[in-house]
Amino acid sequence: MKLLSFLDKSRAVAAPGYNRWLVPPAALAIHLGIGQVYAFSVFTLPMSKIVVTATGETGRDWTLEQLAWVFSIAIAFLGISAAVFGKWLETNGPRKAMFFAACCFGGGFIVAALGVWLHQLWVVYIGYGVLGGIGLGLGYISPVSTLIKWFIDRPGMATGLAIMGFGGGAMIGAPLATALMAAFAGPQSVGLVQTLLVMGVIYFCFMMFGVFLIRTPPPGWKPAGYAPVASASGMITQQTLAVGPAVRTLEFWLLWIVLCTNVTAGIGILEQASPMIQEMFKGRVSAAAAAGFVGLLSLFNMAGRFFWSSVSDYIGRKATYAIFFALGAAAYVTLPYTGTLGIRNLALFVGLSALILSMYGGGFATIPAYLRDMFGAGNVSAIHGRLLTAWSVAGVLGPALVNRIRTIQLSRGVPVENAYSTVLFVMAGLLCIGFIANLLVRPVPQEVFDNAQVPRAHGSIKVSPA
Repeated sequence: MKLLSFLDKSRAVAAPGYNRWLVPPAALAIHLGIGQVYAFSVFTLPMSKIVVTATGETGRDWTLEQLAWVFSIAIAFLGISAAVFGKWLETNGPRKAMFFAACCFGGGFIVAALGVWLHQLWVVYIGYGVLGGIGLGLGYISPVSTLIKWFIDRPGMATGLAIMGFGGGAMIGAPLATALMAAFAGPQSVGLVQTLLVMGVIYFCFMMFGVFLIRTPPPGWKPAGYAPVASASGMITQQTLAVGPAVRTLEFWLLWIVLCTNVTAGIGILEQASPMIQEMFKGRVSAAAAAGFVGLLSLFNMAGRFFWSSVSDYIGRKATYAIFFALGAAAYVTLPYTGTLGIRNLALFVGLSALILSMYGGGFATIPAYLRDMFGAGNVSAIHGRLLTAWSVAGVLGPALVNRIRTIQLSRGVPVENAYSTVLFVMAGLLCIGFIANLLVRPVPQEVFDNAQVPRAHGSIKVSPA
């Protein structure tokens, strides 16, 4: 019971003199943990060889296509749980949400280990996919609102610090999983069950560091010398709108399109990065070099989350997304001409791809601050949770577009090295749609705030009911 009371929202309020720079490490502990999902592919080959390794039999193991659904289910439940539990998080506070995120994500590994041991794929789907996916959603949104409240003077930088961790989680998760499987492997075992059990415990403990460290600012707290930003364009509000009225605004759905198009374009190239560079530069790029290319893209994905979100604090969120879409569309149009359609410049292809992935990551990190500017700081987690359904859609749409268009091109006799050209032009078109949606974003009309029956709460901030 003491632990449950420790999780209460009131127990997480910071004492006077608390150093706000202790909050980003708490957020990083959560995001570096759940970011392991980007390294799930290290499990797929071992999972496809369990029965063969154990008994020498064939035909009973899981296929790579079946195993791909584990990752897809996890990402789908990330978006679903973020949307469903966002409002609950605002009511109960980040500490309780982070605790349940640690329980679900760590528990997902343990249930998945049971599924591997029983050789029941549906148990793995429920464990890593459903339970782990709920942990992903809760963990992804839980630190965001708290960081924005502590860093009202630099909200983009603050959210970039945390969400950078999600992009870099695979850099810890992949070598950790590989090392553990190597340590536990034997003549009749790939060491997967033990690895999943150990990783479940490790990630639970690692995320609990964030649970114990997280604090929320006292009501009315502001950093020393802070003055509210005066926005000549009206794009930064000092009021707060609840999730219900926010989701009913045109501005919310324009931002939904902004996130969906940016993620669809980025995840499309990320999902096919290794085969794309090998096929477009046939004979010049080995599998090992392609793996290095994927690692480079991951680094730019991670670094872009901090760099671009920090830049947005100075030039504004709308201008930052305008750069993403304009520069990204130009890069996508140019990519085919760096390969077989033109100059065959491998270095330019790699550089443009890295730039695209930095803006893909930057889009994730900048959107919470964009929501804060538009709808206020009070309910960012809840609104952000609803917006992340765009990620769920993009996670299916991006890879599906790339794979389907490539298949059609090949069926028409297009050489494999040219099969990605149409795909890249389509991605550029999607970014143009995002550019238009971002251009249409306007300040939320004052009557939306006024019509929401605004009782006073949170000091001088106006809060509307859900």
